[in-house]
Amino acid sequence: MNNQMTTRTPLILILAATLLLAAIGAYLFWPKDSMSVQEPAGAAAEEAATAAAAAGMNADDRKATEAIVRAYILENPEIITEAIGVLQKREATQRLSAAGAKLTEPFPGAEFGNPNGDVTLVEFTDYNCGFCRSSVADVQKLIDSDSNIRVVIREVPILSATSRDAALWALAAAKQGKHKAFHDAMFSGGRPDAQSIRAAASKAGMNLAAAEKFARSREAIAEVESNIAIMQQVGFGGTPTFIIGDQILEGAVGLDALKAAVAKARKAG
Repeated sequence: MNNQMTTRTPLILILAATLLLAAIGAYLFWPKDSMSVQEPAGAAAEEAATAAAAAGMNADDRKATEAIVRAYILENPEIITEAIGVLQKREATQRLSAAGAKLTEPFPGAEFGNPNGDVTLVEFTDYNCGFCRSSVADVQKLIDSDSNIRVVIREVPILSATSRDAALWALAAAKQGKHKAFHDAMFSGGRPDAQSIRAAASKAGMNLAAAEKFARSREAIAEVESNIAIMQQVGFGGTPTFIIGDQILEGAVGLDALKAAVAKARKAG
């Protein structure tokens, strides 16, 4: 290669690697039964050709560069996973940003911990979710060990009709200032049904008649629908899901993971 080509090589390699990884990503995630399955690869090839021409590469230069990049990726395939991870994190951060302040603004009363805490943990939960049930103790230990955490509960009844009934009653509990008590009683009891929901409400000291009326209200229904819409906007479909700062933790991740996420958010913030 001539001196001009040698000078351009780092930029060309970065450019070629980026385009090749984009093509690989398109191949991995494009529906295999799609009629246009070849379209992403074709688009990437066309973009690569345009980029090569803009960089002043001739056909031999481009062929040599592609061979180097291909050999490197075959020898270090883990960079594909790393690149996909970076992309997914970037997209998740963008979705969280798009959700805006409404993500951390609770339904009045549906929060506990320190209302003025410097870190907010948002938990999306379903009372029929066994993993949510097992996470209750972890969240409690977290706030017991850290007095500067605010917990916002978002009711997302996605598992069954009884999940929806329990979620609406949880909002009624929040309206009466008894959300935490109902939340804990519901998860410490049996699976949601008419009897267990009322038992949890009684244990929480709720006014049952007022709760039943509010659970049928447009306000309660609108809150549940809003929570599900936020879940879809952020881009996850299971419970429990925890959002702490710009981090999304899905599943029963455990106390240590929650603490680490809080520490990271606090450091960033």
